[in-house]
Amino acid sequence: MKSLICLFGAFIAAAVFQTGSCVETVIGLYGETIEVPCKIGSIKQDGLIFTKWKYVKDDGSPGDLLVKQAQKDEATVSATDSYKTRVSISANSSLLIAQGSLVDQRVFTCMAVSLTNLDEHSVELKVYKKPSHPVIKNKAKGLENGKLTQLGECVAESANPAADLIWMKNNQPLVDDGKTIIITSAITKDPVTALSSTSSRLQYTASKEDKESQFTCTAKHVLGPDQNSTSETFPIHYPTEKVSLHVVSQSPIREGDDVTLICKADGNPPPTSFKFNIKGKVTVMDKNNYTLTGVTRADTGVYKCSLPDNDVLESTQMVTVSFLDVSLTPTGKVLKKLGEKLEVSFEKNASTEAKVTWKKGDLTLDKLPDFSNLTYSDAGLYVCDVSIEGIKRSLSFELTVEGGPKILRLTKHRSNDGKHKILTCEAEGSPKPEVQWSVNGTTDESAYLDGKTTYKITVVPNRNLTVSCLVTSKLGQDTRDISVFSQKNEGGMEQTKVIVGVLVGLFVAAALVGLIYWLYIKKTREGSWKTGEKETGTSEESKKLEENNHKADV
Repeated sequence: MKSLICLFGAFIAAAVFQTGSCVETVIGLYGETIEVPCKIGSIKQDGLIFTKWKYVKDDGSPGDLLVKQAQKDEATVSATDSYKTRVSISANSSLLIAQGSLVDQRVFTCMAVSLTNLDEHSVELKVYKKPSHPVIKNKAKGLENGKLTQLGECVAESANPAADLIWMKNNQPLVDDGKTIIITSAITKDPVTALSSTSSRLQYTASKEDKESQFTCTAKHVLGPDQNSTSETFPIHYPTEKVSLHVVSQSPIREGDDVTLICKADGNPPPTSFKFNIKGKVTVMDKNNYTLTGVTRADTGVYKCSLPDNDVLESTQMVTVSFLDVSLTPTGKVLKKLGEKLEVSFEKNASTEAKVTWKKGDLTLDKLPDFSNLTYSDAGLYVCDVSIEGIKRSLSFELTVEGGPKILRLTKHRSNDGKHKILTCEAEGSPKPEVQWSVNGTTDESAYLDGKTTYKITVVPNRNLTVSCLVTSKLGQDTRDISVFSQKNEGGMEQTKVIVGVLVGLFVAAALVGLIYWLYIKKTREGSWKTGEKETGTSEESKKLEENNHKADV
């Protein structure tokens, strides 16, 4: 009974000495457990009797939430509305509200009572919620060039407070100017959750340059950070101002190729049909291309395309079909006789200047040889290469010059060691002649080139011989002989040759002396006629003449 009287006295004292309380604002997050602090600084925990939480109802009247006795672990919940299952108290006397929502935005008061004092602390609770990701809805299918068109509507839902929306183009904010850009915003509240949704409609005047522009919407909120919508691009519609014709084919265009003409217009959306002028013949196609199949040189000419209803917008292209015609006479295998004439005829016709190259085997010729008098060296494979850009033609003939076998020369000489005789038989003919020697020996043969070849035989004659070289082919034969002496006879013959040479030399010397003397006598006589001397000369001259004649007789 005494304690009850003391408690009653404490309430009176608290009522008399209370200094008042101030209201602070606390922000909680929507859907989470919100902690409302109890800041009673004048009451110490060791003197605390109980803590009570109360709130202001929607109609402005006070309501109790719970009471926590200092000596008990659990609080007593006195609320009868939705707070009955959502409120609790923490160890530091803070009020805990589960599943915070906008209905919790009100004033809550913490009252602490001790034996000597009563103190209250009021807190205004605000519940915030970040908006959902902004989304652009009701998007335009396309924008008209130079025309104000509603681009779309940006929406950021379920926020508290409401979000601010900003339209962006290429990451730069768009500003409402009332003419080319008009932005209209609105805020709506959900009747159940009281959360706010912000919408913003953008009317925009596009230009051609906006065909690749990216539009986004940014939501700004006190809880941050900024949120951006997915970027959107819009086709820009504008009429055609230019038409271009394109020729699609391999380059250069050759006879037999397919050529596609493609007509393009810069309007958007592009035209669905075009008018093609195919060398004066007009054709309207429900597509932007026209194909010429297997073109010929006759298809060379001017081609045009335009819009079906507007000939002013026209594009022109020149199509040139490359061609190359060549003819060569003769071709293939050609057989001629030695000394005959071969006439070669070559003609070309090309769309541009053609390059002509003659080759004989691997050798490039400056020009085709003169075949008025065929020789064996004229034989071979002749190739004529004719080309223009993208086209090449090759024609050829293989010339064979035939002639009967003929021995050009038959010679002999000693081997380096002096023990053998080497006979050389040089022959020509086509086809290649075969050789037959009249003696046995070691044979050798050179390469057959330009109708000529050389045959050799090495022999050791034991006696004097007459050796024959016989060359044959299907066109005839030829033979030639040469004398070959044995080593012994060849030595005697050499001595005989020396003796004969000496005699011949002496005879020539005597004749030369006689000629000199005769010239001398003639001169002397001419002098005697002039001086009156006798024709016979002096006695000394006669004596010398007799001595010279005697030497000549010896």
